[in-house]
This record gives sequence, structure tokens and C-alpha cells, in this order.
Amino acid sequence: MKFLATLDRIEGELAVLLVRPDESIQILWPICALPEDVVEGAILDISVQVSEAETAAATERVQSLLDKLLGRGAEQSESETEY
Repeated sequence: MKFLATLDRIEGELAVLLVRPDESIQILWPICALPEDVVEGAILDISVQVSEAETAAATERVQSLLDKLLGRGAEQSESETEY
């Protein structure tokens, strides 16, 4: 998904972005995650996509922690499907 947003203003450490074209949706965005040379009024081209690899790694990490908390070994967690 791609969209455009206007950098409306900066409030402390956050930028207020207005999603184009009607600019009725606001997004608060950390200014440290914006290009260094960005100024108020700039139009930003934003792309959002799912990272399948990162999602799978996070799911595996959470499952491993859950297994540890519940006292299950790796061999149990693979064979059990009920929680």
C-alpha cells in the first residue's frame, strides 16, 4: 500500500502527517523516522507492506517465550495444538 501525506507540523518529537488527498486523517510519526531535510508542507510518499520473514521470526520468538513460560519443551510445543 502506498499513499501520500503532507507534513502539517512538528510537535515536540512527533510530526503530524495528513493523509492525502482530503487530509482528514492524521498520523503521528516520530520525527527521527523522517528524512533529515524534511520541512513542514512537504509531501511524503509512504509505503507500507507486510514483511513475511520478520512476521514469521516474531511469531516463532513469541511462541518460544510462551513455551518457556508454560514449561513446555520444544518437542511438546510442536505436537500440541490445544492451549
